[in-house]
Amino acid sequence: MSDDHTHVQDFFGARAADWDSRFPDDGPAYAAAVAALGLTEGDAVLDAGCGTGRALPALRSAVGTRGTVLGADLTPAMLEAAVRAGRDADGTLLLADVARLPLRDESLDAVFAAGLIAHLPQPGADLRELARVVRPDGLLALFHPIGRRALAARQGRQVTDEDLRAEPNLRPLLEGSGWRMTSYVDEDSRFLALAVRQG
Repeated sequence: MSDDHTHVQDFFGARAADWDSRFPDDGPAYAAAVAALGLTEGDAVLDAGCGTGRALPALRSAVGTRGTVLGADLTPAMLEAAVRAGRDADGTLLLADVARLPLRDESLDAVFAAGLIAHLPQPGADLRELARVVRPDGLLALFHPIGRRALAARQGRQVTDEDLRAEPNLRPLLEGSGWRMTSYVDEDSRFLALAVRQG
């Protein structure tokens, strides 16, 4: 396992037990971001870097009982917290690295990724892996329940031009990874970039 993976597991593993209680009001933002994907009954969707599975209930509601919901995360403690919260009832949880997903090519209709991109050690390659498992014209949602400036303020830092989530950086990163950005919102109340997989 690389140092990047160890760092991510250490960071999130130490915070898993109280993660949901630290951010108790994010549910509506997650539901709105899932709704923006426009999933339909029977779709197959992955929550990449699912953490404690906060998006899984909304994803299950969107795809119905005939749909497939998967949640993949690198940190065992986060998946354990998802199980304790009962969110494994809404989707199948996978202990997996989003850089090497145990999924067939073009097996999904969409990927939802909350707070993921800042933790990807190789963003271009990792976004290509997400594109690999999504059908042509499938969708990607890169989401955070607060915008870049609000997140930076919460963390006691400044937003920089190097931030991968800045539109001038994110658009070419997505395009070089098999995606085409279709919308971009960065406001205090949310960050949401939607993209479609190029054929």
